[in-house]
Amino acid sequence: MKNTLLLLLPAWLLTGFIYLGAWTSSASNQTVDQSKRLADEKPPGGRKVVKTDAEWKKILTPDQYAVLREHGTERAFTSPLNDIHDHGVFYCAACHNPLFSSDTKFDSRTGWPSFYAPIAKNAVKDASDKSYGMVRTEVVCTVCGGHLGHVFDDGPKPTGLRYCMNGVAMTFEKK
Repeated sequence: MKNTLLLLLPAWLLTGFIYLGAWTSSASNQTVDQSKRLADEKPPGGRKVVKTDAEWKKILTPDQYAVLREHGTERAFTSPLNDIHDHGVFYCAACHNPLFSSDTKFDSRTGWPSFYAPIAKNAVKDASDKSYGMVRTEVVCTVCGGHLGHVFDDGPKPTGLRYCMNGVAMTFEKK
């Protein structure tokens, strides 16, 4: 029995190394995919909006401030933007930066407005979010740095991405 275990040990170790190699390769591919996804993070028109916390509190509702400035999350199925099916543009509620076209909106059945692509490559940018004991990709506005939501790799074609946004962080203008 002891000899059999000793013979199996190299096979187990080799399997572990192969699995680890595939896992690290997959993780590095995800990093490459994320950098390709938003290669140009320069704000549209070079515009930046910078305000103090007191200034943000004056122009944002308490719910908007909690999400955009404190990285909060609205409750699922509470945003009226989730049910919008009109043609138009979704803007950052803090700085009016155009974020998403209604043409890329889809029903993800998650309870939050979801899109498969931003309106422009530089409309939003990715950030690492390590809160709640997990690693996710946070989506922030490139103009004001406001927290909008997260992006996941389980969306529809053509991108395969799901930009899961907080509706309170956006406004909508019908076109």
